[in-house]
Amino acid sequence: MKDKTIHYLETFGLSPIVPMVRLASGESPKRQFQDLFEKLGLPLLAIAIFLALWSFSAARVDTSLGTLPGPTAVYQQYLGLVDEHKAERLKEVAFYERQDKRNAEKLAKNPEATVKVRPYTGKPTFFDQIWTSLYTVFAGFVVASLIAIPLGVACGLNQKLYAAVSPLIQIFKPVSPLAWLPIVTMVVSAVYVSDDPMFSKSFITSAVTVTLCSLWPTLINTAMGVASIDKDWINVGRVIRLHWSKQVFKIALPASLPMIFTGLRISLGIGWMVLIAAEMLAQNPGLGKFVWDEFQNGSSNSLGRIMVAVLVIGIIGFVLDWMMLSVQKLVSPQSSNA
Repeated sequence: MKDKTIHYLETFGLSPIVPMVRLASGESPKRQFQDLFEKLGLPLLAIAIFLALWSFSAARVDTSLGTLPGPTAVYQQYLGLVDEHKAERLKEVAFYERQDKRNAEKLAKNPEATVKVRPYTGKPTFFDQIWTSLYTVFAGFVVASLIAIPLGVACGLNQKLYAAVSPLIQIFKPVSPLAWLPIVTMVVSAVYVSDDPMFSKSFITSAVTVTLCSLWPTLINTAMGVASIDKDWINVGRVIRLHWSKQVFKIALPASLPMIFTGLRISLGIGWMVLIAAEMLAQNPGLGKFVWDEFQNGSSNSLGRIMVAVLVIGIIGFVLDWMMLSVQKLVSPQSSNA
C-alpha cells in the first residue's frame, strides 16, 4: 500500500509529500525530515526570500502609475478582481431571472407568443479571461500536435523526407509570433467569412498563431526520437511484413514516447508564452488583452492588476507543465523525471 501511494505521488509530481508517507510508515525520521526540508522546506524558503526582497524593493521604485506594488498590494488587487467576478455573476443571474420572468408573463398572456432568449453580454471578468486563454492555447496546441507528430514520425522513418523539410523547419522555427500575427490576421479576415461564425476571428487568429509557433519542438523531437530507435526493431517489423501502420503504432511511437513528450512539454510552454502576446494584438478577450487594457487604462490600480496577471500567467504555465509531465509518466513509465 505504501509503495503504491508513493508511486502515485511521484507520478503526479507530489514528491514533497513522499517523506510524510514514509515517516508515517515508520521509516527513519532523520532521513525523512531531511528529505522533507530539501523537497518542501527549501522551495518555501526561496519563495519567502523572494517575497521579502520584492516587498523591500517595490516601495523604492516609482513609476508613472505610482509606486511599484508589493505582495500585499498585489494580493489586495487580486481580492478586488475576485469581488468583481462575483458581482458580475450576480448580474448575470439577475439578468436571466428578469428575462425568464418577462417571457413567462408573455406566455401567460399568449401561449402562442414567440419569446426571445438573449445571452448575457456583460464584460468578461479576469477569471473569464483566464478561461478564454486556456481554451485558446489548448486549441492551438492540439492542432499543432496533430500536425507535428505525424510529420515528425514520417521524417524520423524517412531520412530523405527529413533532409527535404529540415531547411523549412530551421527557417520558420525562430520566427516571432509578432511577425506571424499580421499575416495570420489578414488571412483569417479573408478566409474566415461567415454571417454566423462559430468562433470569433480574434480567437481563430490567436489559436493559429499559437499553432504556428508551437509545433516545431514537437516535430523536431518526434523526428529525432523515431530516428534514434533501434533499427533492428524496424527491420524485424519489415521482415515479418508488419503493415506500415503497425510499424508506426507498435514500434516507432512507443519507443519514441519520451522524446515526443519532451517536445510536447516544450511546445505547450512556448504556446502559452506566444498566446499572451497574440491576445494583446489580436484583442482576443484573454489574459493578454487584460494586461494590455490595464496598461492602457493607466489607473492607480492598473500596475497591481498587471502584477496579478503576471503571477497567474506564471502559475498556469507551471501547472500546464506539471500536467504534461504527469501524463508523460502515466503513458510512458520509462520516461525520465525531468
